[in-house]
Amino acid sequence: MLKSLMSTGLAAALALSLAACGGGGKASDDVPTLRRGISAKVDTLDPNKSSAQWENIIIGDMFIGLTTDGPDGRPQMGMAESYEVSDDGLVWTFKLGDYQWSDGHPVTAQDFVYGFRRIQKPETASQYASLLWLVKNAEKVSTQELPPEELGVKALDDKTLEITLEYPAPYLLGLLSHYTTFPIPSWAVEQYGDAWIQPENIVVNGPYKLVYWRTGDQLVADKNPTGFGAAEACFDRVVYLELEDLVAVENKIAAGEMDINNGFDGTRYTELDEKLPGWLRTTPALISTYWTFNTKVAPLDDVRVRKALSMAMDREFMVKNVLTTGYLPAYSFVPPGINNYDVERPEVEWKDMPREQRLEEARRLLEEAGFGPDNPLEFEFIHRSTDDNPKVAPVAQANWSDIAPWVKPVIVKQDTKVLYARLRQKDFTFADGAWIADYDDPINFLYLLDSETGQQNYGDYSNLEYDALLDKSNQELDLKARAKIFAEAEELMLNEYPITPMWFQVTKNLVDPTLTGWEENAKDNHRSRFLCRDGMKSAD
Repeated sequence: MLKSLMSTGLAAALALSLAACGGGGKASDDVPTLRRGISAKVDTLDPNKSSAQWENIIIGDMFIGLTTDGPDGRPQMGMAESYEVSDDGLVWTFKLGDYQWSDGHPVTAQDFVYGFRRIQKPETASQYASLLWLVKNAEKVSTQELPPEELGVKALDDKTLEITLEYPAPYLLGLLSHYTTFPIPSWAVEQYGDAWIQPENIVVNGPYKLVYWRTGDQLVADKNPTGFGAAEACFDRVVYLELEDLVAVENKIAAGEMDINNGFDGTRYTELDEKLPGWLRTTPALISTYWTFNTKVAPLDDVRVRKALSMAMDREFMVKNVLTTGYLPAYSFVPPGINNYDVERPEVEWKDMPREQRLEEARRLLEEAGFGPDNPLEFEFIHRSTDDNPKVAPVAQANWSDIAPWVKPVIVKQDTKVLYARLRQKDFTFADGAWIADYDDPINFLYLLDSETGQQNYGDYSNLEYDALLDKSNQELDLKARAKIFAEAEELMLNEYPITPMWFQVTKNLVDPTLTGWEENAKDNHRSRFLCRDGMKSAD
């Protein structure tokens, strides 16, 4: 269904342009176009409602926060030109530059206040509201214990924004480049409601603006002349292709109809490297693949069952034979290389146990829990339809069957967008999933298991001691002491198996070697405004 209600003239002009490009947005002489595959279907482009990395590719091209991701993924100044921090680290004051929304409105501090308040409103139903509970009173505003006016985000004047925190956050500048903190055009939201993000209504402050959206096919954004970074951007148009099928991606590339895709079949690395020389890009990433147990649903409400199923996984085989080159088996949750975690890291106690002993212990645990030939263990495991996940699922099924013939998993492949919706709704028993760092700090992973996190605590794990440790870390100013608290919390959580860590990923992108400006980074954020093509010149 065509979501855009563009004027007939604009729609026709765009259709002709895309048709001239072979239907996929291929660059023409008149419209320099970047074509990006985003691996899954877009549900929303609302910065207050999205929680998907593939949506972030588009949102980050259209909106800019107080800070913004640089080519290396590190935060740079965005709408803010400068900032000051109080001696206790709790009050941050930002001075905004002179920037405009795409409809001519100036970007003001009040636009940030509106966004910070809106994401905490129950009616917004943000999956990410708890990410911002470090802001003073944010949790109480979210639960309606306090009015929105009590939120610790204030417009001192049109160009001065003050953010007061509940506790010092050394990672705040990185967090402020995340879309949950972006300014929101209140007048557009109030006029159009949820439809404000449609092409005919959307108002943006970044270098690109949505002009076309056909669900399940593609989205198109054209350069926003007054947007932040637009003057330096090479490409006048970016086409985002919703392709989950990696074979279809390869066919697009072979036909000259795609410049970037945010994934490839890692098991075919050598073959693809020969087929597409110079296209494959990988680097260690702040990405953990972890599988979640629904701790409130039988039989996975029993920690013995959760531990047994975790122990049975042959992660080494998966990493060596099924997954992308460079992946590492995971026996902890927080990925290696993350900042502010320079201590001995906890891992599951059986990491170095030979596999036969693991299986023997898993069988003993399940028998102790009451399962056996007369009472088989039956459960459903759902996995994502994208990336390497469908290839791992049958290996997992075989691993569980290795425990005993009476372990009978049902494996279900699920559309990636649907799977994450089920996770948020807790409509699952056992499920695949992954987390990509929003900012470079252990709390961004560990907070997912806090009992008050909400939708993103998928398995509904609850442990007051764990929560108290995270609260304690938030009050600790010494980074070494803070890291030790994180390690204590992670060890506690790992011993209760609300999740089973599976592997740490590398980034996986296909990038046309004629593109310039691409820099590998652990967050895997690559904004279109930094990219150019050999022989092209950046706009003046």
